[in-house]
Amino acid sequence: MTTYLRNIWYMAGWSDEVGEGLLSRRIFDRNIVLFRTKDGVAALADRCPHRFAPLSLGEKVGDNVVCPYHGLTYDGSGKCVRNPFSDTIPAAARVDAWHTLEKHGMIWLWGGDPKEANPQTIPDFSMVEDNDFTRVVRGYTLLEAPFEFGIDNLMDLSHIEYVHKGSFAGNGVIFSGKHTIKDEGNTLRSNWWMPGVKAPPHTVGVYPPDMETDHWLDMRWNAPASMQLEIGACPAGAARETGVIAQQAHILTPASPTTTHYFWATTRYHDLDSAETDDFLRTLFAQAFDEEDKPIIKAAYDNLEGQDFWDAQPLSLGIDAGGTRVRRKLEAMLKAERTD
Repeated sequence: MTTYLRNIWYMAGWSDEVGEGLLSRRIFDRNIVLFRTKDGVAALADRCPHRFAPLSLGEKVGDNVVCPYHGLTYDGSGKCVRNPFSDTIPAAARVDAWHTLEKHGMIWLWGGDPKEANPQTIPDFSMVEDNDFTRVVRGYTLLEAPFEFGIDNLMDLSHIEYVHKGSFAGNGVIFSGKHTIKDEGNTLRSNWWMPGVKAPPHTVGVYPPDMETDHWLDMRWNAPASMQLEIGACPAGAARETGVIAQQAHILTPASPTTTHYFWATTRYHDLDSAETDDFLRTLFAQAFDEEDKPIIKAAYDNLEGQDFWDAQPLSLGIDAGGTRVRRKLEAMLKAERTD
């Protein structure tokens, strides 16, 4: 059985995914139902202990959820508050509950003891919130591979030259760049710096295509799989802050040992504000993730045929050090939790 970190925040969904109804989502191999209450978002095990019906098939009544099978009603803490067949509520009529918090338009779920949840340890994604200059386009896809394989892909952006020929291809700029890894303990950075290259695609409409720019791709990782990417370009030799910068979120949440929720977001400038622009970005990301990334990630995972990643003795190219270090960090964190 796959073991997951518990004392950590997982992204459970976008805030606007949880409205007036019930949202069922599998997270770290548990079916969880999410719903809004006056205090925020409740997260309960999506299984009534009576005859195991999914609570997500029931209905939300006030701050409670009613089981669709026999009507047992549970509050946001997981406690049964009504038995329609008796004034007595069985002592075992309770479901597991998780602590949640909304921040940056995201719903975060603490995997361990709610009393240990620390809001200060939620990774900073304020850069992918709407502001006076940019707006955010958000999306979701399901990856058919363990979340660590998604991390490998995102922490090694050299793959864009080959995987993303139809969407984000760097047209050779990666080969002229320099890759660096910076380990800050709880944060790992995998960055590319590519000076003196033609204006990259994200600057279309701002810089002429043949303009010489300094281009960068800065990826930040926080456990277990929250990644923030800054894509930037400025006139060659100019200060980076003067450039065209897009901020992205790439957040992976394990659904099961072989599937992963992939939440993504990207900023764009308000002066390009139009439904057509949003549709273009969604189409572009669907092509990049669904048609380009997902097939190769799944094929690579399937190709192990059940063999352990490290037992397969993966070759190192140096540029892939980000994913390798993340895997080692996660293993160390799991080991530390087991020995606490």
